[in-house]
Amino acid sequence: MPRPGRFAASTLSFGPGPITPAVKWIVWANVAAYVASVFFPVIVEYLGLMPESVIERGWLWQPVTYMFFHAGISHILFNMLGIWMFGVELERMWGTKFFLRYYAITGVGAAVTTIVVGLLPFAVTAPTYFALTIGASGAFYGLLLAYGMYFPDRPILLFLLFPVPAKYVVMIYGGISFLLAASGGPRVAHAAHLGGLIFGYLYLHNGRGGLTAEIKYRYLKWKMNRLRRKFDVYSGGRSDWDRKVH
Repeated sequence: MPRPGRFAASTLSFGPGPITPAVKWIVWANVAAYVASVFFPVIVEYLGLMPESVIERGWLWQPVTYMFFHAGISHILFNMLGIWMFGVELERMWGTKFFLRYYAITGVGAAVTTIVVGLLPFAVTAPTYFALTIGASGAFYGLLLAYGMYFPDRPILLFLLFPVPAKYVVMIYGGISFLLAASGGPRVAHAAHLGGLIFGYLYLHNGRGGLTAEIKYRYLKWKMNRLRRKFDVYSGGRSDWDRKVH
């Protein structure tokens, strides 16, 4: 994983400064979608995320489009504020192309997690299958995870009150989302929050493109093991004199 430069752990500031291109596009796209949904509420039913619609109706666009719609002013303001606060610095460090790819992967990954949870055979997860999920929270949690990985000791105002190192903020929010998702908490997409964290970690833990690299590594390892079995190749230079020859 690319490492940032050194920052003073004791520095407290509000926001990262001027907005970067990708963050600006994301904010404007979300604002435009929200305004459209105010005048035409029915579009949220088609462009929000409902696992039942994706699985049974084949509405495969929903895992992408759901993240641009929000349930109200406070919902969109909170998410856009978080994307600006954490996204701007990450985009400056990564570059716009990688930042957009990461944002999309965590947002879609959050949707995939929601669909999987909706398919689980448990009473507490069953309502998720027919629930409508909207909002950029999954991608926002992915950005929060990345921020905590790159700047673990950077203070963040937890609940806008208490300065806490970023790594602990990620753990706290992740733990809260897990507990509420497992207990069928209030009408918030906690599964999407967890999905953003999980997919963000998988994508970053081996560096840029970590998830792709991990998949390729696992595939090549499986293929090599299969070839070893097929041709009776053994590693380590072990003697095979006692084996029967056919």
